[in-house]
Amino acid sequence: MTDHLNETPAQDAAVLTCALTGVLTDPARHPVPVTPEEMATAAKEAFDAGASIMHVHFRQQGEGMGRFPSWEPDLAETICEAIRQACPGVIINMSTGVIGPDVSAPLACLERVKPEIAACNAGTLNYLKTRSNGQWAWPPMVFDNPVEKVQKMVTAMDAVGTVPEFECFDVGILRSIQLYVENGWAPKKPETNLVMGVASGMPADPKLLEVLVNYLVEGTTWQTTVIGRQEVWDVHQRTAELGGHLRTGVEDTFYLPNGDRCRGNGDLVEALANTARNAGRAVASPAEARQILGLAPS
Repeated sequence: MTDHLNETPAQDAAVLTCALTGVLTDPARHPVPVTPEEMATAAKEAFDAGASIMHVHFRQQGEGMGRFPSWEPDLAETICEAIRQACPGVIINMSTGVIGPDVSAPLACLERVKPEIAACNAGTLNYLKTRSNGQWAWPPMVFDNPVEKVQKMVTAMDAVGTVPEFECFDVGILRSIQLYVENGWAPKKPETNLVMGVASGMPADPKLLEVLVNYLVEGTTWQTTVIGRQEVWDVHQRTAELGGHLRTGVEDTFYLPNGDRCRGNGDLVEALANTARNAGRAVASPAEARQILGLAPS
């Protein structure tokens, strides 16, 4: 464990990620892009606002099916190429999350797209939420990520030159990253994403963040994914102050710091860039982001 809080956070540029669309959010009700054209347009708005990385999920393209995920490699390639064309030098961060032991579908997309970064869910979580009346918002589910599944993902990412970004939904998952490193199959400086705000995971609490940073593997780059309404912005601000990198997008929230609903990803990234600047940090360009994260030049 490293006492990161007792170090002066580096006042280096903050790398901004935009989570463009998410997994199941209904495009009939919310401003989430689905088609390759919509994804490219949303990415360009976020890119122009300061995002160097686009975190991408893929959605089914049939009429009325846009709220459901797709693992069709041709579609994944089309979407990522459209984003790359719209945003010169952009970094692709591909989602890989699936329920169950069969990871062949995301790995097929990974091999086709060869993203610079891919999300790697680093441990298992009971994924729960209740409505105001106490009823489950969805049937209780286990987001299962046992060690053999995580290791298989990391091995596949390594084979195509993709950097794993370890997604940590609770403190035990975060602490497991050090064990993966010690066991020899995770990068020695693993990129780490602290996911806060899932109802059954770590809350979106700046005070908790101040504890969590002490459990990062020494020397790693890290960011927060903060899920919720306008309360997420306090965590974004503390992340920026502590030297972490920043992520927002309509996957994570629809709300701006003043409580207004966003029009789309560009609004959210613009607010996130202001958060970085409020902490005295510049916003990294794509080339700077690649250098900070140890990625190959575009």
